[in-house]
Amino acid sequence: MAFHQMLASGAAIAAVMYATSVMALEPLDLATAKAIVAKAGAPAEAWDGPTAGPKAQVGKKVILVSEDQRNGGALGVSEGVTEAAKAIGWDLRILDGAGSISSRSAAFSQAIALKPDVIIADNDDANEQNANLKKAAAAGIVVIGWHSTIKPGQNPGVPLFTNISTDPQNVARVSAALAVVHSNGTAGVVVFTDSTEKISVLKSNAMADNIRQCPGCSVLATIDTPLADVANRVPQMTTSLLQRFGTKWTYTLAINDGFYDFMGPSLKAAKRTGADAPHNIAGGDGSLAAFERIRSGTYQIATVAEPLHLHGWQAIDEANRALSKQPPSGYVAATHLVTKADIASDGGANNIYDPANGYRDEYRKIWGR
Repeated sequence: MAFHQMLASGAAIAAVMYATSVMALEPLDLATAKAIVAKAGAPAEAWDGPTAGPKAQVGKKVILVSEDQRNGGALGVSEGVTEAAKAIGWDLRILDGAGSISSRSAAFSQAIALKPDVIIADNDDANEQNANLKKAAAAGIVVIGWHSTIKPGQNPGVPLFTNISTDPQNVARVSAALAVVHSNGTAGVVVFTDSTEKISVLKSNAMADNIRQCPGCSVLATIDTPLADVANRVPQMTTSLLQRFGTKWTYTLAINDGFYDFMGPSLKAAKRTGADAPHNIAGGDGSLAAFERIRSGTYQIATVAEPLHLHGWQAIDEANRALSKQPPSGYVAATHLVTKADIASDGGANNIYDPANGYRDEYRKIWGR
């Protein structure tokens, strides 16, 4: 497909990809947006997750099937799972889906064949992997999802014990609110998404709809491109968008930091400095590269970061609950905005959002470890 056709189809993405509903939205005026940004940028508060649960099951085997270990979000979760599996005393193996549907499916099938007690689907879309999820359930394997469905928690009809995520619609609203505040209510926005995952589409639809609630803002286009191929596609897309929209393109909202990994050279070639528009904001996941760009003020001003390591620990805790025949914890971590102003807090010095709320000790207490 020619790039101008991608742009045309991308602009209509909300109507044609998925029937992913977006909650009814209130107007996003400047005062409302400032309040949203202030709340999301505050340091982590005291632990608000579970404080009770089953003691650690003994000698369990867990396999993490990663969507792509080059994806900063999936990588960060796998790091958290590695920490937590060691703390609880379980054997862990990681299988990398390497960014393609065929490789993810093969990795998931391999995981089932290895007969673990638990599979953690790390950014593996439940719709895409539905057949493998059913096979795992039939084999009596507990499956925990991370970003596997469009909302956190249990989803009727989906054979996951639970899905771990922050609320994608809150993430989208915070991302849009920052664009409103930073532009003083005048943002001209391009949205980037990846239609291979329903959660991404829900988030990008919500981003666009929130921007439309700002009277002086506009959505210029929504662009769909697979995260696994951003290295090849984003440079050309950036150049073409600059040619098409010129100075009207002042902000970018993307469902993942990875879209910005390859945008800088094209912006630089167009004589845009790191501090010039378009100002780039990611609605997840909080990668190392994103933190470095935000800290240096170079081609990204913010990310609505997931607590990736915390989510890894939560995945092990939820698995322990499932193996103990107890219900999910129901915990959903708060949405957190990382900008240059607050990047030093909550693990930012180490280029990750890692809430300083004592979650590791809390989970150890629950497990008796």
